[in-house]
Amino acid sequence: MSLLPPAAEPKRVMASDGVPLATYDLGDPDAPVVLAVHGFASSAYANWIVTGWVRELERAGFRVIALDQRGHGSSGKPHEPGAYSMPQLVTDVQTVLDAYLVDEAAYVGYSLGARVGWHAALGTTHAITRAVLGGIPDGDPLTRFQVDEAKAYAAGSAPLTDRLTQAYVSMAEGIPGNDLSALIALVEGMRGGEQPDPADPPQQPVLFATGTEDPILAASERLAAAAPGGEFFAIPDRNHFNAPTARAFRTRALEFLRA
Repeated sequence: MSLLPPAAEPKRVMASDGVPLATYDLGDPDAPVVLAVHGFASSAYANWIVTGWVRELERAGFRVIALDQRGHGSSGKPHEPGAYSMPQLVTDVQTVLDAYLVDEAAYVGYSLGARVGWHAALGTTHAITRAVLGGIPDGDPLTRFQVDEAKAYAAGSAPLTDRLTQAYVSMAEGIPGNDLSALIALVEGMRGGEQPDPADPPQQPVLFATGTEDPILAASERLAAAAPGGEFFAIPDRNHFNAPTARAFRTRALEFLRA
């Protein structure tokens, strides 16, 4: 018998460009909404359900709407880099909130999901009242990813030699159902695009959280310092990949969301 929570059945929402988005509506439909958006190569199930986030958010009195970002989970997985850009990922967030008729929501995002959350808090037509942004640095973390090398590896014609590219690909291949070609297209499509700008931060209350063993720790602290409503929490003894499972992170996030 599996000890993991059962996978929820997704509800399909059609993105503005026709890509189907898998969404999950969990908890009391009349409770305050938390929109949960996962990181690169993950999914709503892996990032938020298995790790206990959804369970604890529901117990705290929240309704959780979670999204498999395009290229991930049970959502559509385009192979064209043009299908992936920060404006499109932010539009996907807006589309999901529209589909659920949500006018006001808190936002919880990790890594890629946190970067989307930064921009959604700036430009969304809906009211993101506050946000928890985990594992978010300034700058562009994808510039060192060797797209051509990853494409050759995915085609079976060459091994990976670049360590950072190898780490991203290993993470992508480690989750069943991932489409490596779609995730490489996402990296290619987002490289050089809009980045979090400390000179133009969200004005809402934002909790930034990064593991003490994560190399982006100082960069995350800089973003928190730039945000007028920013707070920072260092997740003890966690790196970029295992921070979402930390109880200390969930506890601090829940305190922040209840405020």
